[in-house]
Amino acid sequence: MNVNMIAANTFLLGGDLRVNRLGFGAMRLALGGSIRDPEAAVAVLRRAVELGVNHIDTAGTYGFGDLHAHELIRQALSPYPKDLVIATKVSSPGEAAAAQLRGLVEQDLRRLGLDHLDLVYLRVGGMDTAGGESLGERFTVLADLRHEGLIRHLGVSHIDETQLAEARSIAPVAAVQNQFHIYNRSDAEVLARCEQDGIAYVPYSPLGGGRARLDTARITSVAARHQATPAQVALAWLLATSPVTLAIPGTSSLDHLTGNIAADGLRLTIDDLAELSEQHVA
Repeated sequence: MNVNMIAANTFLLGGDLRVNRLGFGAMRLALGGSIRDPEAAVAVLRRAVELGVNHIDTAGTYGFGDLHAHELIRQALSPYPKDLVIATKVSSPGEAAAAQLRGLVEQDLRRLGLDHLDLVYLRVGGMDTAGGESLGERFTVLADLRHEGLIRHLGVSHIDETQLAEARSIAPVAAVQNQFHIYNRSDAEVLARCEQDGIAYVPYSPLGGGRARLDTARITSVAARHQATPAQVALAWLLATSPVTLAIPGTSSLDHLTGNIAADGLRLTIDDLAELSEQHVA
């Protein structure tokens, strides 16, 4: 597989931002990863863009000690390439805290050195099962910021179908970010809704977040046929699952970055997908 550039596998985000479907998640640069060297983080970000990545996912909470993903992105890539799309997430627990969201958005703008944010997700709830609460007041705050020109497109994260419908009744939703990967397909109904309506579906933890093994017999069998790695197969499977899926694997390693991006050139066959449809059976 050619890793000098990613293939022309793109999606029109929000109807006007064309992004390569394989992007980069910045969490591991400054939160819970092995990296503690800002220079190494900058090198990973710059190399990602050199390899064709033009969609970077970050959040105001991605920080560890003196490192923060936003500042690393700004240091590495500002002045930003014209086609680079930076997505960020804000969260505020409970409707009573909705007023905090403006401050979080303004903080993200300062940290990233931008006059507007391309895509802002409202992250709803913690790590429990999505659903069960209204997001209306909070999403309305972000919709107002979009109307003011501080945000270009809105997204929602960790939500169910009812919450997605509620958000869309307030303002257009360009993207959904829920958990979904080759081991966890429980969000298939939300993905189907996104596909039906042309909404980007951007799974977090696309490789299982370190909590799932990728070396099952079925995955390694497919990987061997393509001279690929299990991680590359898992990413290629995500991209093959639906034309609206965007993968954002994160890493703090240049070698892992190169391997992840090469997955965009891996085309799984119908037989591969059939074998992976029951991948949990070793």
